[in-house]
Parts: sequence; structure tokens; C-alpha cells
Amino acid sequence: MEVLNWIWFTPKKLEKLLRKQGLKGNSYRTLYGDMKDFSRMIKEAISKPMNLSDDGDDDVAPRMVPFFLETIKKYGKKSFIWLGPRPQLLIMDPELIKEVLSKTYLYQKPRGNPLVRLLIHGLASLEEDKWAKHRKIINPAFHLEKLKHMLPAFYLSCSEMLSKWEDIVPLEGSLEIDVWPHLQQMTSDVISRTAFGSSYEEGRKIFELQKEQIQHLTESMQSVYIPGWRFLPTKRNRRMKEIKKDVRSSIRVIIDKRLKAMEAGNADNEDLLGIFLESNFKEIEQNRNKDFGMSIEEVIEECKLFYFAGEESTSALLLWTLVLSRYQNWQARAREEVLQVFESQKPDFDGLNRLNVASILVLLVQIYVP
Repeated sequence: MEVLNWIWFTPKKLEKLLRKQGLKGNSYRTLYGDMKDFSRMIKEAISKPMNLSDDGDDDVAPRMVPFFLETIKKYGKKSFIWLGPRPQLLIMDPELIKEVLSKTYLYQKPRGNPLVRLLIHGLASLEEDKWAKHRKIINPAFHLEKLKHMLPAFYLSCSEMLSKWEDIVPLEGSLEIDVWPHLQQMTSDVISRTAFGSSYEEGRKIFELQKEQIQHLTESMQSVYIPGWRFLPTKRNRRMKEIKKDVRSSIRVIIDKRLKAMEAGNADNEDLLGIFLESNFKEIEQNRNKDFGMSIEEVIEECKLFYFAGEESTSALLLWTLVLSRYQNWQARAREEVLQVFESQKPDFDGLNRLNVASILVLLVQIYVP
């Protein structure tokens, strides 16, 4: 009976409630829902090259979220899709979005696929008191004054990437470069230096393992998740558990090294990890109870989130910003502004704050790229 509820009765009950509230979508199809169409449309979209000409403005969204767009076109801006037996709402009304984001006590984060926990399980997936505790401890690491001190590391990583490009581009003529792996390495290097006070080489294993884990997770999420399936000793399940174990042990080595340095009074705690650990210790000391701080396991999970969220989101943002270079007039304006503000000087925080054109380009990517 429990299986029938999961596969049929509960989804049909939810569908009835959604339609009663004025939302529209496909009728629920047993077990798979819309997953087959969802996967098919993504494969079709990425099999075709993108149109990067000036009239190709509408090419980005159909490539990234084709099924979402098709659903909105068919059913409107308040609709739903089926990810297996679970419905997912598509809401584009600003007032409704504001309500969902503000009433966190009512609209809680979905549990989703338990396999996601093998990749990350930190602040982004916590709720209520536990979220508040982690947020309070982590927050000092992201204060503006702390971030200003990390600007030299950003500059160094960017300079190294640009030097590599200069070495491979001939003095005359042109050369096509696949910038994506370079951007990934650059952002990974920035995170290693600013978050963990290490080099890219030291963190390379963690980044490579996390990338492989993302690939396994993406493939698993394109099919229906069956409760309990993750416990079966399939090749993918075994590998995902191995990766989680290896990432955890690698981060534990970095944390243990830092803790020993802090005990000996030799630690330079200007990076995110050092600030994070100091904040955690202060929270425990002030309350004289270790329950007010984070355990080592929780610290490891937050570090995994640093690695994943920082590298993936930043490299993708930079890539899509570069895509905007097809608009030559904006590219020329951005270049002229940079030269006016910095001339031949190294970038500094105050100067970066005066880059209006570059800020607009980044903002456009954040708003319009799915």
C-alpha cells in the first residue's frame, strides 16, 4: 500500500490540489512523470551548436532549460512539472516569489534526491535553528573588510590565466581557445588560495573528485529516484560513496594541519577557513558548550560547500559574461572604462567599485542566464 501511495495516490492527490489553486501542467504519468520528456529535450538542445550572432538572443534559455520554457509557453507563468512522482512548481510572479523567499518557516527546502548529500550537505540545505547557527559562525568569513584582503589572490590567479593565454596565442593572427577549463582552474585556484590558504595543486584532487561527483549526480537525477536505490551496490553508487570518503579525508587533512598550526600559534588566519575556525572556537568559548559550535564533520561539510559553490558558480558567471563579448560596442565600453580607471596600475577595491559598465554586464548575466 505504501508503494502505491508513493507511485500513484499521493501524486494524483497533489495534482488535484494544484489544479484547484489555479496551476496548470501535464497530467501525472505513472512513476516517470515528465522525466522522459525532460531528459530528451535537454539532450536535443545540447546536441546543437549555439547561435552566438547578434540576433541569437533567445538561444541561451532554450539550451539551458528547454522543458521549463515549453511548459511555461503551454501552461503559463504559474505551472508545474513532474520530476518522477514529485511535482515542481514554476513561479514567475514577483510577489509570489517574494512570499516564498520571505516566509522560510512555511516554505521549507525540499528534501529532494538523497544522493545530493554525497556531494554537499551544509548551510544551503539546513533549516531554522541549525541554519541560523551555521550562518552566524560562517558569516565573519564574508565580511567586506576580510574580502578586501583577498584581492591580491584574485589578481594573481587571473594574471596566471591570462599569461597562459598569451603564451599560446601567436603574435600575428588569431587562435580559438576553449576558455571553460581555464576559467574552472582559475576559480579553483582562487578558492584554494582565499578559502584554504593553499595552492591549486594541493586542492586539485578535491576539485577533480567533486566534478566527477557532479557528473554522477546529474546522470542519476535525469532518471526517477527510487527510495532505497542508493543503498544497492551498483557501480555508480559505490563510486559516489568512494568519492565522498576521499573528499572528506582530503579536507580533513587540510583542517587538521590548520588546527595544529593554530595551537602552535603559527597560523595565518586571514583566509576563509582560518576565520571560520576562529569564529567556531569563539562561539563555543562564549557559551562554554561545544553544542553551540560546529562539529568537525559539520566543518568538513561547509568546506565542501565552499569548494563546490564557489568554483562552479563563479566559473559559470565568468563564462557567460564572456559570451556577452559578442556585443562589440559593450566590449569596447568595458575595455575603455577599465583603462580609464586603472591605467597601468593593479586593480584595487575602490577602483573595482567604479567599474559601472563591467558591473552591468555581470548583473545582466545574473538576471537573464538561467
